[in-house]
Amino acid sequence: MTRFFFIRALIFVAVICGWQLQAAEPAHIVIMIGEDEYHTWETLPEFAAKDLKEVPYRVTVVQADATDKNQFPGFVETMKDADLLLISVRRRTPTTEVVNAVRAHLAAGKPLVGIRTASHCFALRPKEPAPKAGLAIWQEFDHEVLGGNYTGHYGKDPAKITLVPSAEGHAILKGVTVSELIGHGGLYKNTPLQEGTTPLLMGSLPGAETEPVAWTHFYGEKKARVFYTSMGHWDDFKLPAFRRFLLNGIAWALEK
Repeated sequence: MTRFFFIRALIFVAVICGWQLQAAEPAHIVIMIGEDEYHTWETLPEFAAKDLKEVPYRVTVVQADATDKNQFPGFVETMKDADLLLISVRRRTPTTEVVNAVRAHLAAGKPLVGIRTASHCFALRPKEPAPKAGLAIWQEFDHEVLGGNYTGHYGKDPAKITLVPSAEGHAILKGVTVSELIGHGGLYKNTPLQEGTTPLLMGSLPGAETEPVAWTHFYGEKKARVFYTSMGHWDDFKLPAFRRFLLNGIAWALEK
């Protein structure tokens, strides 16, 4: 009889756990877009509609205001229940509240994914004037959060992408045919990466240094998971291998 009740108890627990899993909401991804070069204002919403929502994830896209490129309407409010922040921003100085919302997200140990110009998302060039009152910069975002070292790029020629041997078998590369990846739009100069990063992919051009184009990092006391790739050109999004790679990076960051 005792065994009978034990089995029934196990079945009851399994059923309850199943209900909880079914009832759980999809992870909420906030995509922050503010750049004028790589058309992510088009490619990322399309990627969200076709790839992210199919997983499924719940997605909110926040675009920079068309009349004031440093404003991101609704960002602070939507970040209150964000599970992951994906950034495609280039040299913007958002309001202090927006930058503080990003800081709070990371301080809570929540993950971040950056593509392409995220390496200089909130940074000004050395000779640019300080932002106006109420606006903020995060000059060391690349070093501190992403673990990178962006110092410009090599022209606009496509780069050959290769696997870092030690990264073979990494979850972010699962199902990704690396030979089908191409680094469009110019190879970023990221060497050397910061301590604690894990390089995944390298890019190379004839006559230029080989540069890391994708890696992982952990930020802050709570070790927020960070995935960054300098790929993200509009032609990259035409490649199924890149879309799978980006999906995997998001899943890794969310520990799924």
